Formats: sequence, C-alpha cells, structure tokens
Amino acid sequence: MMQQQKRKQQLNLKEEHRSGMGQPQLRWRKALALGGACMLALSLMVNPAYAAAPASKMAVRMDNQSRSFVPIRFLSGFAGISLSADAATKQITVVKEDQRLTLTVGSLTALVNGSPVKLTAAPYTAEGVTYVPIGFIAGQLHLALTWNGETSSVTIASGDVSADLPVAQGIQDLSATKPVESGARSFKVGAQTFRTNIVTVSLLHPKVHLGVALAQGTVGSVQELKSIAMQNKAVVAINGTFFDAYTKDSYKAPYGYIASGGKLLKNSPGDKRATFTYNSNGLAELVPGFDFKGRFDTGKVEGALQAGPRLLVDGKVAINVQEEGFRDPKILTGGGARSALGLTKDHKLILLTTGGATIPQLAQIMKQAGAYQAMNLDGGASSGLYYNGKYLTTPGRLISNAIIVTLK
Repeated sequence: MMQQQKRKQQLNLKEEHRSGMGQPQLRWRKALALGGACMLALSLMVNPAYAAAPASKMAVRMDNQSRSFVPIRFLSGFAGISLSADAATKQITVVKEDQRLTLTVGSLTALVNGSPVKLTAAPYTAEGVTYVPIGFIAGQLHLALTWNGETSSVTIASGDVSADLPVAQGIQDLSATKPVESGARSFKVGAQTFRTNIVTVSLLHPKVHLGVALAQGTVGSVQELKSIAMQNKAVVAINGTFFDAYTKDSYKAPYGYIASGGKLLKNSPGDKRATFTYNSNGLAELVPGFDFKGRFDTGKVEGALQAGPRLLVDGKVAINVQEEGFRDPKILTGGGARSALGLTKDHKLILLTTGGATIPQLAQIMKQAGAYQAMNLDGGASSGLYYNGKYLTTPGRLISNAIIVTLK
C-alpha cells in the first residue's frame, strides 16, 4: 500500500512538472499536508564573512507559506547540472543540457534561455547562502520530487541519479539552535514511573556530526564507553548494538551491521533486526535489516548500526520481535537497564537510558519523550550514556561499539 501511494505521489509530481513547464510554481502533494508552492534552496557563499562558519547541510528549508529551499551547491554537478554566479549582479545561472536558467537575488523575474518568466517568490540570501525556487528549477530541469513522510525528507531525482534531503521547517539559521541538550526526565507508564537520562541532538545543526565507533577501532574489541568517546573527541556517546559479552575469547563479536564513514565495518547478511542509518546531511532513519544492504549499496549511507527491536513507527508503538528474528521468549516481559534511540519529525536524535523497563514500557517512554521513530539498543550492563566529559549513565562493563556525536 505504501509503495502504491509513493508511486501515485511521484506520478502526481511528474504531471505537475509537465503542466508547469511555463509555470513558476510546483505543488507537492504530501501525506503530511505540507502542500503549497515549493522552493528549492540552492546554497551560494556570496559573503566572505561566512567563509569560516560551518558549512550548512544540504537540507530543504520550508517557510510558513510551505515554500521550500535548499543550498545551491547541492545542484552543482547533480544530474549534469552546472552552476555559475556573479556576486556583483547577484545573478545565478543554472545550466542542464539545452536549458539555461538565470535568476537574480531579490527579483521575481527569471530568464529561461533568455525569455522572462515570472516567479512566485524571489531568490534570497541569508547567512551567506542563496536560495532559489524549487518549483521553477524542478519543472524546467525535469527533476522528480518525492515527499517521504516517515523521514520528513525529499528525494530529488533525475534518471538514475537521486539524493535524499531532510526537510527543515522554518528558514531561521539552523546554527542558532543548540546542537546538543541533556537532562533527566521521569515518565509514567501504567503504575510505574521511570527516571531517564536523555540527550537530544539537533541533526541539522552545521556543527553536529554523527558517527559509529568501534572499541579500539577494531571489530571484536571492547573498551570503556568513556574511552571510546574521548578517543573520538565525541561530546556524546551511547552504547550501540549487541555483542558476545560473555565469551572467554578475546574476540567478542558484535551482532548486526555496523558502518561508518561510508564503509561497511561489519556485515550481517540475513539479519532482520532494525537498523539505524544516517547520511552526510544529517538525515537519519530506521530501516528493516533486509532493506539495509540494498540501501548501503546505493552509496547514500554514511553510517549505520543494527540493534532492535523497533519500538515506534510513525509515532505509534510497533513491536514485532518475531519478524525481526528475536527468539528469546522473555524479550517482551523481562525488565532491565535499557538504552534506546529515537528520531523526531524535526530531525532531532533522542538518546535515552533508563532502568527496570520492559521493551513495551521502553516504547511508551520513547513515545512520551517525543520520538516519532524509535528502536532499542543493547541493554543490561552495556547500557551507558556519556555527555560532555562525564557519564549520565555508567555502563557496568566494557562495550563493543557506540553511536557518537562530535561537534566540528
């Protein structure tokens, strides 16, 4: 059903592109009713004062009129597109095959192969980045746009070339928000109250970089979580996937896929468990284990870690341990120390630890914490959360791998 809806949506976009070749506006039909005229932000550093600032991530920006924007450098080289800009005249020229588009910052008039076309919104510059209309660009250059409601993202495609970009609500400077926040919160599930430690990471903040780190930098090794964080200069670290913690051998095998820096560090063919993935633009998502390898082979995955079970799907508790291949009959009833990660609709990563919770209780906790998607990580004595030089939750043993956050 979801594939049929996505296919129908993509066809709608294609029809709008065909009918809008002379139109300045493209309307996205989106499941979350973000609709309206869209604009793609193309980033251009026109002010030397911003040269030392962290580079903005490739994120589609949507204002309060449902107009979307993306950095101009995204288009450079994408699907055969070339760019040029003149800071003096504030003109941007976009060329693909026989189409030559010229836009001017602050002007509602663009040129298509020399002929004037009216725009619904003018390109503009903010924080050293120039933005131009996606409806106009996509329609003229035959780019297909597909809205992905589960991940609040847009796929921009041309033929066999595609890119997935997160959508950020509002056009404010993303660097003005706090990159990382921490705190302790209590949640009531049924008759029980659970005290938790939480770190929230703004994935689209230009300084934030996600990573997956191996103990001692080697598959099968173990190390203190704090040491893993310090060696990688991480501000945040949480224990990752399961591993053979009880073997007497020096090699303590981690279970599941592990990837970092675009490289597959640990293969796990046939594993069904939920997998956390992210790309270089801060777009993170949870995918089924069987889907991961195909996704990784496209070259779009920067890092990944497989654990599970999945706790939330689109804001609702969705636990299916049998489908993910868990065979322990007590997985749903046993309580203990827990670690989990969640993703919000506005691209924040929630890292949480708590004690004494069952998997179903953990799902309810993550829902109350604001997660839209969530999954369980390794727990028990492995459960640990590190922030800004100290433990918020101290692990009871050395661990195999971790999800880390660095600020650059």
